[in-house]
Amino acid sequence: MSGLTNKYFPRRTVLLTLTEALLVAACFFLAVLLSSGSAAEAQAYLWYDGGAGRIGLVVLIFLVLMFYFDLYHYPVLTNRREVVTRLVGVLGMTFLTLAVVYYSFPDASLGGYVLWIGILAASVAVPVWRLLFFAVNSSASFAERALIYGDGPLAAQMIDAIIRRAELGVRVTGFVGSQPVLPGIPIVAVNDVASFVQREGVRRIIVTMGDRRGKLDVGQLLQLKARGVQIQDGPEYFETVTGKIPIDSLRLRWLLFSRGFHVRPALHAYKRIFSLLFGTVAAVFSSPLMLCVAVAVRLNSEGPILDRQKCVGEFGAPFTAYKFRTKFRLGTLTNDSIKNENPAAAGTTSQSDLTSVGRWLRKTRLDELPRLLNIIKGDLSFVGPQPVPLSDEEHWERAIPYYKERWLIKPGITGWAQINRKKASTIEDQKDVLAYDLFYIKNVSIGLDLYILISTLKILMIGRTRR
Repeated sequence: MSGLTNKYFPRRTVLLTLTEALLVAACFFLAVLLSSGSAAEAQAYLWYDGGAGRIGLVVLIFLVLMFYFDLYHYPVLTNRREVVTRLVGVLGMTFLTLAVVYYSFPDASLGGYVLWIGILAASVAVPVWRLLFFAVNSSASFAERALIYGDGPLAAQMIDAIIRRAELGVRVTGFVGSQPVLPGIPIVAVNDVASFVQREGVRRIIVTMGDRRGKLDVGQLLQLKARGVQIQDGPEYFETVTGKIPIDSLRLRWLLFSRGFHVRPALHAYKRIFSLLFGTVAAVFSSPLMLCVAVAVRLNSEGPILDRQKCVGEFGAPFTAYKFRTKFRLGTLTNDSIKNENPAAAGTTSQSDLTSVGRWLRKTRLDELPRLLNIIKGDLSFVGPQPVPLSDEEHWERAIPYYKERWLIKPGITGWAQINRKKASTIEDQKDVLAYDLFYIKNVSIGLDLYILISTLKILMIGRTRR
């Protein structure tokens, strides 16, 4: 995982990012060479006239736009049509952004035909390089062979997660268990593991056995490890691949002894200072907008301007969360529960319950502006698990194991679960949300918070749904 964000970035994705940065830089270096009279003039322009720095600015803008268009996100990486469509958008936006930058700061401009030649070269080179990446990424010859060891509840999820993420460069070639998990993956007997590893060239064994006592052939695995085969713990690798904790195979012992699940005092102080400072600034600058929204809510329908809802905060302490009222009558602030699964969902919101202003507020998320008051008071952070009404929390606590662990940290207006999936509507969805929340609590860091905030801004600006 990255030491800055505690988030795993596959080596192939990192390599793709670096090579594309070098490729774009090479295209513009070539453009400088072609537009100069000689190699000596090109060298003088690059190193003495600031040309290299200007090319660096182009590469930075290109990479930011590639991230903005999700071109390093794994569902897009494996979709050729989507990649081509978004690459066209990136190249066009790069040109437009540079035009604005050069108009505002003429000294940063690449002179002559360098910009035109560089963009043209990059528009050919980058798609060709992506096609080559597709060929390598989808080829079994270039994949690391892996063996799944154990038929615990995590085994099928692990195989499915690896298959979905081709950029990991891992191919499951066998499964040690009693029953087939997925078609096409052969079952390997425990006594045949060593010969299978040698015959198939397996370089990684992922242990997904639920109860390992008396079942795991430790001696055999130690011998394989001594021969260079990587032995990995299933829950740890699943966390790395998916960005969430495997709830179904979770054990209290693992929660107790695994790395993380605590917030250092310095990090706790940072989160509070950051939330207080930027929450106050945001509240001051948005106060005219909040005043206009308050007037619109009052004129649109009778009732109070704000909805107040009891939610569960850090360490299970309740607090009152604020939102602009969006319904004709007061009710719960969440639509995350289904009546047949959650008896607390009697007040679920339908479109007919919403006022005309309320529908617009929910669509634009302006109904959540009063949450800034909760941030200033210290009830919420900018980043953390989503706050849920007390009645719903009591239901989920009874229905989902380890649910109370999400109360170990202060809730937030955005979070790891919010940027990775849509809202939860069933108990299975809520378990998935908890899996993401526990990953955040386990790996909380300044870098991960910044990554979540940037991703949230990207989602709001692009207008696409969550992943």
